[in-house]
Parts: sequence; C-alpha cells; structure tokens
Amino acid sequence: MGRIKLIIFDLDGTLVDSAADITNALNYGLEPFGFRPLTVEETVKMVGEGITRLVEKVLGTERPELREAVLERFLRFYSGHLTEHTRPYPGVVETLQRLDGYRKAVISNKREALSRRLLEELGMASYFDHILGSDSTPRKKPSPQPVIEVLRREALTPAEAVMVGDSNLDIEAGRAAGVTTVAVGYGYRPLQALAGAAFLIRERLSELLEILKALERQ
Repeated sequence: MGRIKLIIFDLDGTLVDSAADITNALNYGLEPFGFRPLTVEETVKMVGEGITRLVEKVLGTERPELREAVLERFLRFYSGHLTEHTRPYPGVVETLQRLDGYRKAVISNKREALSRRLLEELGMASYFDHILGSDSTPRKKPSPQPVIEVLRREALTPAEAVMVGDSNLDIEAGRAAGVTTVAVGYGYRPLQALAGAAFLIRERLSELLEILKALERQ
C-alpha cells in the first residue's frame, strides 16, 4: 500500500447516471403548476448543488413561493423511483472491485438517506466505508467540510486521499481540503468546468487505476 489510502467519490454523474430519474421527479414536482416538462439535457446542466437548489433554479425569480410544494412532490416521487432508470456508468463496479485495497467514501450533494438507499438498491453500498450527503455536515460541496470530515474519521492527512468527481463543486471541495483532485469527463459537466483538477479521466472510471499508479510513483 502506497501513499494514497482513501478515495472519495462524487455520486451522480461520477459513479451513476441518475439524470433520467431526477428529471422525471422534477417534472412530477412541477406538473400541477403549469411548467413545461424539462428534458434530461436541461436538467443535467442544473444538478450538482442538491435538490433544493435544483428546484430553486427551475423556479427562478418568477415563482419562488412554489419551492416547498414542488420540493415535497419531487421528494415523494423520487423516493419511490430512485433507481428506476439509474445505473452505474460502464466500468464503475469493476473498478470499485479492483480498488479493494483502498478505503472508499461517497460524498454527494444529494441527501444522505437518498444517497445511501440509491447505492443499496444498486448493490453498490458495500464498496464504501462512508456515505455522506448534503445533510451529513453543516456545509456541503463546494465547501471542503465533508471531505475534511471523512479524513477525520479515517485519521488520514489530505496527502493520503484523492477526490473524484464530475463537477467544479467536487474539484473546489477537494482542492480546498488539500487532497488530489481527479475530474471525470463523462459526467454532467463540460470539460472546461473541470480545468482545476490535477488529473482528468476522459471516458471510463477504470482510468483511475493508472492515475493511482502514477501518484504512487511521485
């Protein structure tokens, strides 16, 4: 075992493609209020900061008073359709199996209970030593607080950890915590949003294995 002992992953857009289920829940939430249905492509541009912020972005300045009603409908629908269409990206499960020598964590801006249940329903929860959501620490990504919390639980230094994610929120949280950042280019964000990462995975999570080897050689 080398220098890196802990790998922290984002969830949506990194480990799993959940865009269709989130879009369906959002459209269910909006449906009684006269909004046109959103496409998956429109939704993925807005996800990442948590469900409440997603609803706020859709409502904008026009109808902020609908936030609680839309949020309640969203959560009711999403809780019942969490993994209807959501699947791990190609190569993710195989890569997690090959990382069995490392401690692993998920830090999502989805609520912890939903993040945990999603991973359980997909048979992936057992790969992770820690699963944190937007409500697990007082501040969520891009704050470094959840990253620092996982380091604290594992009694590790930032130099011993890597943060893997598909958005600038993941990269900013990782960098602020002092850990090595790895961006995935197959997720929900354009490559230019990931420019601050130390490493880039272009097509499959399995590329992380070579990055870890390179880090061990440094």
